[in-house]
Amino acid sequence: DGFSICRTVRHSFTGPILILTANDDEMNEVIGLEIGADDYMTKPVRTHVLLARLRTQLRKPAAVDPDASGSCITVSGLVIDASRRAVELDGTTIDMTTAEFDLLWLLAENVGQVISRDTIYQTLNGLPYDGLDRSIDLRISRLRKKLGDDPQHPARIKSIRGVGYLFAAD
Repeated sequence: DGFSICRTVRHSFTGPILILTANDDEMNEVIGLEIGADDYMTKPVRTHVLLARLRTQLRKPAAVDPDASGSCITVSGLVIDASRRAVELDGTTIDMTTAEFDLLWLLAENVGQVISRDTIYQTLNGLPYDGLDRSIDLRISRLRKKLGDDPQHPARIKSIRGVGYLFAAD
């Protein structure tokens, strides 16, 4: 099924994954997105909406362009390997969606620096931030959960109120 395929290829496939299904159960949509899909649509689909979503996924710039010297970042037990698009925390592999990985890589590249939501949104989506989209906040929340970072008192990914996010070294 689509979930099995997504789980199998997500760790090695860097392109977008869209699940197109007849199953309109909300929980399945959440599971699909959590296991690595970049989008989820239920049938019947409106052709123009499907094409727009595909164009959106394909228009997103690759946030990670690993080269031989800078394809791995290690911070406080967290290893982010861009060449394999893999994340390990204290030796344990952490599954990430493409969007989560790209956000984590961007934050880790700028460890110790505050990055504004506008900059994050622009970098990851290639579009100016409209002030309404909360997708970055949702991804931050998911990253914190996957990295075991307490959302009430985060130590790794900190929210700097009115400014943006800070990936802390310690």
